[in-house]
Amino acid sequence: MAAPLELSCWGGGWGLPSVHSESLVVMAYAKFSGAPLKVNVIDKTWRGSRGDVPILTTEDNIVSQPAKILNFLRKQKYNADYELSAKQGADTLAYIALIEEKLLPAVLHTFWVESDNYFSVTKPWFASRIPFPLSLILPGRISKGALNRILLTRGEPPLYHLREVEAQIYRDAKECLNLLSNRLGTSQFFFGDTPSTLDAYVFGFLAPLYKVRFPKVQLQEHLKQLSNLCRFCDDILNSYFRLSLGVDHFLLKVNHRYLLSPC
Repeated sequence: MAAPLELSCWGGGWGLPSVHSESLVVMAYAKFSGAPLKVNVIDKTWRGSRGDVPILTTEDNIVSQPAKILNFLRKQKYNADYELSAKQGADTLAYIALIEEKLLPAVLHTFWVESDNYFSVTKPWFASRIPFPLSLILPGRISKGALNRILLTRGEPPLYHLREVEAQIYRDAKECLNLLSNRLGTSQFFFGDTPSTLDAYVFGFLAPLYKVRFPKVQLQEHLKQLSNLCRFCDDILNSYFRLSLGVDHFLLKVNHRYLLSPC
């Protein structure tokens, strides 16, 4: 019997199994490859202090970071890329690098740095899912880390103010979305009829941007103009996560009714 695979990750909302891009990348890849993950959603019992999720735990290993987790799953024979050619494998690496360089900074900014989004949506959502007093500390720590990551990704020293790179961040992100839209075209997935690693990464970074309701929606509005990318996200949600989302919603309703019922 295979060793159990447990994934600790941020939970869902807005119709998503997770609102956290990197958690969603791993969850999607596991669905595509058939990896039997037991998902442990972070809640008030969590004892982490840095927010370094997702984390994959087995009997003998603890693995963090999406790329390392996906490599570990491949070594366990859960491979979503076995039908890809060498060129498609190379294209996968190139597009993932493009996403991390051009799209990630704007996604981080949208969630963690844009003040209206952070204070009205991101901070309350994450703080409500972690125990006190960590709930007072961790969102700010993640926000600061996101800002530093943005500045490092853009090649600017930390002393530069974000306003000096913000416009370029969003130009690059919109260009990246356009390239992904053109590459996908009318196909169901990026390499035909079967989802692969690239589909997991694109879905992981686009779905939260597409679904979470923010007051400041500059990049979200551009994404919603690219109908094939929106259809791509909706199809994966409906095909791979619909049942689990339905079960989660049912359990939430049952638990809510139980908590409200008289003794």
